[in-house]
Amino acid sequence: MISESPAGRHVPGDYDLTRDIVGGLPHALVERWRRSGQTADDARRLLSGYAVEGYSVVSDSAGLTRLSERLALLEVLALIDRPKRILHAYGRAIGGRAVGVWAADNAQLFHPAGTRAAELLSALLSVQDEIERRCRIRIGIGVHRGTFSELSGGLYGEEADGIEDVAENHVEGGEIAVTEPVVDLLPPGHPFTVVRRDDLRHPIGPVYRLLDGPRLTDARPVEGERYPIPYSPDLHADLLHLERSPGDTDLLARLTARHLRERTVVLVERGGASAGTPDLAVLRGLALSTTMRETALGLLPSAGAVEIKVAGPLGIYLFDDPGSAVEFALRLRAGLAEREIVCRIGVDTGPVLTGETPGGGRDIAGAPVNVASKMAQDLGRPGRVYLSEPLREQTVLGRFVPVERVVSGVRITFFEG
Repeated sequence: MISESPAGRHVPGDYDLTRDIVGGLPHALVERWRRSGQTADDARRLLSGYAVEGYSVVSDSAGLTRLSERLALLEVLALIDRPKRILHAYGRAIGGRAVGVWAADNAQLFHPAGTRAAELLSALLSVQDEIERRCRIRIGIGVHRGTFSELSGGLYGEEADGIEDVAENHVEGGEIAVTEPVVDLLPPGHPFTVVRRDDLRHPIGPVYRLLDGPRLTDARPVEGERYPIPYSPDLHADLLHLERSPGDTDLLARLTARHLRERTVVLVERGGASAGTPDLAVLRGLALSTTMRETALGLLPSAGAVEIKVAGPLGIYLFDDPGSAVEFALRLRAGLAEREIVCRIGVDTGPVLTGETPGGGRDIAGAPVNVASKMAQDLGRPGRVYLSEPLREQTVLGRFVPVERVVSGVRITFFEG
């Protein structure tokens, strides 16, 4: 996300951070896995109690890069709030429930297996209609019917990852993409217009574009019930105030001064491990993330630094001092390598928005998070640490070498070591 004023630096794709909606790590399950024989049978047995069958509905916003060229962080957060409210209201109306924390522009709903596919698609068409009428941005939606592992508030497994990838990387604003298991559940002679996407060959199977159909008529949106917001109630109230007062520069300045602080972000993405079955992949991944978290906490300074979250393969840490952040990144890379975990790490500094969420966790927004993500996840090589241009002035780069890359048509310079 971008956290500067419109005159500040712009970062392409500032609102896309993979797996923002996943919950924390299920430590009790990981400990049971560690004590087991760690075989495919063990994985299947341990995950059997967490299996849920139904629909995963994932959304991702479109058009935010263009808006971020002229809007500040809080303005964009206010803009992406309303589509999430609309999606949540219609989803709850037909028995869906929110999954995880809806950080950044991501959102996810789970609908139980008994939900009628036709009713779900009608609700989503109504969602897109409402967003087109009332919002300045559009969202893409992906829908899949399958079996998932529900752990610590998030959906895991190949099918969960698959529909997240479809929604985030293969769907345009205003589009609804549905997988074949959803289409197969529509009744014969159904009134929906669905067209197979021959341009998309995906591991999750055939994907269809929902073009038209009846809208939701027999259920009313559930108004007033909050989606799982990633910020404090006070900040959310301020965002709603800002949404009702577009163009109020004095209000924007006051809220920016109230909520944003200069900090340095360290974002680490661990590598994966080979796995023979989907269940093994889930548990081996969780065990690696737990080891990464344990290693990082052992290296984190006692003051001036905090863990924001570990979600999926990502860990995010926040520092008062840029030099301490760079030292931590280098030590963490070495510590993980000793445990045979390869990682790539991005470090950037600047204004961020952070704090405790209503559920007791932490979350963060701001350009430094996304610059760190672009350097490490999008452009980085395994085993490397990446420092942004602003850190040139604040740290000793040593053996780091300058790198230039183009992201979304914009050339950026950073340092690799």
